[in-house]
Amino acid sequence: MTAEPQVLSTGRDILSIGPVMPVVVIDSVADAVPLARALARGGVRAMEITLRTEAGLGAIERVAAEVPETLVGAGTVTTPEEASAAHRAGARFIVTPGATDRLLGAVLDTGLPLLAGASTLTEILRLREHGQMAVKFFPAEASGGTAYLRAVAGPVPDISFCPTGGITPANATEYLALPNVGCVGGSWLTPKALVASGDWVAIEGLAAAAAGLAAGG
Repeated sequence: MTAEPQVLSTGRDILSIGPVMPVVVIDSVADAVPLARALARGGVRAMEITLRTEAGLGAIERVAAEVPETLVGAGTVTTPEEASAAHRAGARFIVTPGATDRLLGAVLDTGLPLLAGASTLTEILRLREHGQMAVKFFPAEASGGTAYLRAVAGPVPDISFCPTGGITPANATEYLALPNVGCVGGSWLTPKALVASGDWVAIEGLAAAAAGLAAGG
């Protein structure tokens, strides 16, 4: 029996899906559905398909239509036009690397849950003023890593984070142990070489290992 997808209303809902959010850069739309199904078999029923390639929007559309048990989101959304296109393609949530006024307004207008990127307290406070209590901490390792997240827990204890950028199986557990981290974003679940070769069994194994990680927050 196909599992019913989780209902997403806020950014915090995105953080609660699982310990690791796959950050997927896809080169061929044809790979989208088998990739989503391999992740789901491994226990990972969400994926952020980035708009870094021309295949991104088409991949989101295919997964949304053909793998309903998977919550598919659009990542690397950087313009209002991309936000609207992702919504039309069937994205269930949107992830941005940052948030200008126009971009933030456009994403909020879609009504989709948002994980907006931030790496400074000013950016975090600004997002909180717009009702965003869950934030993508990006680029995580380059911006101070776990030490930074421990420090900001003092002034913004009500904000939850999804660190992305430089997260690996070796350091994911350290991030997930922090009480203000709900999940991490990682590209290691869908290595380009495995996707290109169609090694869905290997990707299923990577997903199963990631699904077994525990979040501290």
